[in-house]
Amino acid sequence: MTAVAQRPLSTVDAPAERRSRRQWGWVLAAAVPTVLTGLHAAFYGQWIVDDAGLSFAYARSLATGAGPVLQPGSDPVEGFSNPTWVAVLAIGRALRLFDHGAWFGTPDLVLYPKLVALLCCFGVFALMFSIARTVSRRPVAITLVAGTATAAVPSFVIWTTSGLENGLFALVVMAIAAVLARTAVSGLLLDPRTAAAVGILVALAALTRPEGIVFLAAFPIATVLTVGPATIRRTVRANLISLVAFAIPAGAYLTWRLLTFGDYLPNTARAKEQGLPSVRDLGRPELLIDYLGWLTTVLAVAVIAAAITRPSPTRAVVAMLLVPLGLAVANYAILRPDWMMQHRFATAVWPLAAITVTLSAFNVLRGASTRRRLVATTLATAAAGLTLNGFWHHATAFRSEPTVGMCAVAQNTGYWINGYADILGVKDGTLLTVDGGGSSLTSRLHLVDLSGLADARIARFWQDDDMSGLRDYVLEDLRPTFVTYFSGWAGRGRLAIETDPRFNADYVQLWSGGDWVRRDAVPDPERLAAARQWGRDVLALIDRQYTAVPHRWWCGDTLRPSDIGSGAPAASPLTRAR
Repeated sequence: MTAVAQRPLSTVDAPAERRSRRQWGWVLAAAVPTVLTGLHAAFYGQWIVDDAGLSFAYARSLATGAGPVLQPGSDPVEGFSNPTWVAVLAIGRALRLFDHGAWFGTPDLVLYPKLVALLCCFGVFALMFSIARTVSRRPVAITLVAGTATAAVPSFVIWTTSGLENGLFALVVMAIAAVLARTAVSGLLLDPRTAAAVGILVALAALTRPEGIVFLAAFPIATVLTVGPATIRRTVRANLISLVAFAIPAGAYLTWRLLTFGDYLPNTARAKEQGLPSVRDLGRPELLIDYLGWLTTVLAVAVIAAAITRPSPTRAVVAMLLVPLGLAVANYAILRPDWMMQHRFATAVWPLAAITVTLSAFNVLRGASTRRRLVATTLATAAAGLTLNGFWHHATAFRSEPTVGMCAVAQNTGYWINGYADILGVKDGTLLTVDGGGSSLTSRLHLVDLSGLADARIARFWQDDDMSGLRDYVLEDLRPTFVTYFSGWAGRGRLAIETDPRFNADYVQLWSGGDWVRRDAVPDPERLAAARQWGRDVLALIDRQYTAVPHRWWCGDTLRPSDIGSGAPAASPLTRAR
């Protein structure tokens, strides 16, 4: 009797249990690759790239009411190209989650941006699930495979957790892909709400990275792929709606930019001399193929081609995914080559490629014979082995010699030059440097960015390739108290300021690697000797710390300008470490 009574309960509860599993399946599917991404990121330690320090400095200025400036009291210059990310950082600071101290022994300058990045990665993987669910009964498996593959890519993990905007950018681009894919299957691609959503997302992408504007082409391309004689008018209307939805937020920010900075382009774009790509540049995606591996790339292309030729709902989804994927690859080709390692501008490519290939593979193998599945599995295993071996070499190489970190620059520029100023008695001077991240957060001198990212006038010299004009400006008008840049700086030979007779007449060297001070700022030979000794001691300390464990943060809980010292360097992480 008990067994008979319990049987109806089991038949009633089973569907409810299955619904519950489906309801929470997306959480598991997104959480697992997010955890793997976090574990992979931990391999690179507490490294934050120095370029992120520029965004940190602007976020600090905005949150404290100083305005959109690199340092309080400086002129407004749009020395950032990621306003949405700066806003995320400024909000974090206003909420006392960022730039205030340490969480459980880890500085929030490190932890907050990395946690936000992981939240963005969770969103990326959740969107993979939403795409897979539209055409497959195994969305969890598809997301786990695609998400795990993404989490294994050093390029993706390094730059999403670098302190820069890459994680947010990948999330927005994946959201564009998800909207296109899901509405193409449901027949709502031309719905006004779809068009408006894509337009707003493209505006968000463009405000996260300037090249995000290329995704403005995503909706028109997607609609052209599905247009028919009966839908031409609806297609035109939907594209107009999408364009207006993009133009409202993008136009509002452009208006603010013109009113605040007096320029229609971000200053960083001028400083980086971005121009039209050449035919040679269009071959740059080959670098991504080398990074991924040729066998893996060939198999991926073959699987996608097979899925596209097979009539099924998956074909429509894959076609939609190829639109933002192709635009992301085009972005990588168009942008000027980045001096940083690990393909910083390819962040959005990896998750888009992973979900496109995984969906295609599941679709192709679903009806394949056992023999074909065995052959495919063997080839995929061999390709994965080769690719993972390459990833391991990339990861270990970056861990031993990462792109210059913010903590390192805070020490070797900010606190180091502060120490020089204390010894020489300089209380109100100017520092000309090319590393503006960590130094802008720690220097008590007025910082001038020689690379032009945060200086509008210098940016124009770089854009116009006017090195003679730049030398004149630095030596005749600016006349900085201190000049510092390292021998590895790419623009050193091009600027050639060290060979200018005016430079040698006005400046004396503090350290042969690239530190100078104006002769009229040196009170006597004894203090000059003391400053040079400080430079030698600090160089040895920084080399020892950075070479031994480059991914470790040793800058303290906060990055703040050190106090003014009287004849000796004021307290800072450098003085405490000596």
